[in-house]
Amino acid sequence: MSPAPPKLFDRQLHRLNRDRAASAYSDYAFLKQRESSHLIERLEDVTRRFERALDLGAHDGTMAKLLMAHPQVETVEAGELSPRLREVSGIEMREIDEESADVDPASYDLVTSVLSLHWVNDLPGTLIQIRRALKPDGLFLGCLFGAGTLTELRTAFLEAESELTGGAAARVSPLPGLQDMAGLMQRAGFTLPVVDVEPVTVRYDDPFALMRDLKGMGEQAAFAASEKSPRRPLSRRILARMAEIYKERFADPDGRLRATFNVVWLSGWAPDESQPKPLRPGSARHSMADAVRKSGRKED
Repeated sequence: MSPAPPKLFDRQLHRLNRDRAASAYSDYAFLKQRESSHLIERLEDVTRRFERALDLGAHDGTMAKLLMAHPQVETVEAGELSPRLREVSGIEMREIDEESADVDPASYDLVTSVLSLHWVNDLPGTLIQIRRALKPDGLFLGCLFGAGTLTELRTAFLEAESELTGGAAARVSPLPGLQDMAGLMQRAGFTLPVVDVEPVTVRYDDPFALMRDLKGMGEQAAFAASEKSPRRPLSRRILARMAEIYKERFADPDGRLRATFNVVWLSGWAPDESQPKPLRPGSARHSMADAVRKSGRKED
């Protein structure tokens, strides 16, 4: 039996962060809204209907509402960890923690998730649960923040804290890269997996405006504390120095500051006999040698 993955994130703290953001979430949900619209565009590339869909990590229901209004989708269910976000959504939602994705197997034709899965501790396990929740030939389509997201903020905090204290605590979550996600999709058992990245740059007057947006999204840090890595509060000195470094290193010519969000897109299908399969080794009807001879070329 493989050991349980380390608990990098405090899911209870993350739920509280979402709860606190709920009352004004729509004022800060520009990335959720943007990527939900992009998911619909990607869904429209698939020429089929989906009888039953599930949206995981639904937040305020932005994605679920778009699916409900879409002619390709008949029935939509939504799952969200935060009770306060469920309350403000205006639609019926189930309490579902994406980390466990405790849903009935082979129940859905479509599972979606927009900007939520980067907070789970066991991402491989969550992807396996999503694949199991799909009916044969069901589709998973989602996105999460990936490596390189908030690299400017991460660098500024690291340099400021190292300079002033001689060490640095994690202030920005570690995130999976493109190759990591491609491997995880295959390990989870999806067929025809596709992974790509969409860089998004948002500009701010100062880094504190960025931090206010992150708090409003429910995206502030939620690291699990331990004896080896206790949570350390930020001093005003560190925050002030971080802001100076951010402006020195990442300002555009007009003085505004860049913030990078790398959105990693995932799609994959639950296995089904109807799907195209690669030929087994040795099953080809014609050899390479035959093809070379017919072309008139000589083999070396």
